Amino acid sequence: MIRSVVRGVGGRLPTRVVDNDELALRLDTSDPWIRERTGIRQRHIAAEGELTSDLGAAAARLALERADLPPSRVDLVVVATSTPDNTFPATATAIQRKLALPPGPALDVQAVCAGFAYALTVADNFLRLGQATHALVIGAETFSRILDWTDRGTCVLFGDGAGAVLLRAERQAGTSADRGILATRLAADGRHYEQLYVDGGPSQGGPVGHLRMNGREVFRHAVHDLADVAAAVVADAGLSLAELDLLVPHQANLRIIEAVGRRLDLPPEKVVVTVDRHANTSAASIPLALDHAVAEGRLRPGHLVCATAMGGGFAWGAVLLRW
Repeated sequence: MIRSVVRGVGGRLPTRVVDNDELALRLDTSDPWIRERTGIRQRHIAAEGELTSDLGAAAARLALERADLPPSRVDLVVVATSTPDNTFPATATAIQRKLALPPGPALDVQAVCAGFAYALTVADNFLRLGQATHALVIGAETFSRILDWTDRGTCVLFGDGAGAVLLRAERQAGTSADRGILATRLAADGRHYEQLYVDGGPSQGGPVGHLRMNGREVFRHAVHDLADVAAAVVADAGLSLAELDLLVPHQANLRIIEAVGRRLDLPPEKVVVTVDRHANTSAASIPLALDHAVAEGRLRPGHLVCATAMGGGFAWGAVLLRW
């Protein structure tokens, strides 16, 4: 059967770093307060004029270089973002242009922090059905543009960045020992629409507003949904959680990440954590964490990896793959 195999990964973070002490100069907060509740010590913030597509293109360019693949071979681009350059066209087409990619499908996927799991699943379906051979899957966000910087309950949580993976369709044996994506699971429950949202948009007749969140409800659902969908996607592949080499959860909050690890009975060394350095980069958090794990030597060919994510909507999902 055809599997979608990761052949390259890349990340891009804006140059500007904002630590907690800088936020404390303009908000009623402090470094100890933020670290105790979130585990975050800093975040990267996009420069003026630096677009989501700029970050996404830079991450994708690095993934292509590491895959040793010329841009002319890419025949699918899927971008997960909630902060597009424009209402339309898709940010994927902006990245397609910036990388001088050939004509082919290029689309955005909007599932907020669960976006990269959704985007991987969409690309995997294209590749497995023979509709594409090489796919760039990108998570890119400039959340700093939709934050209320007077609200200490939300603005301290987020940062900007982008990550990308290059997938190639490869014929495999069709067993759980295959490399590539082994199973995916997606879900959403719109009853929780108003627990995490941005209060504005084109169809409301006004400008894009600011992020609003019911933190208590998000935390409660995140731990449950992230853990349950991870366990389900591993079971779908006929494998056990004990066989996982790495869990790469959405990097929302250190308390959530640690609670998910405990719920899945995974030791801390099997759980990737980057939230302390990047904060919550929404759809970019998982590919950035993958890039970081590769750079640290924690993620190597043959490793069994589960990426699990949950975001506004609520939407959630997980992808199981062998690196």
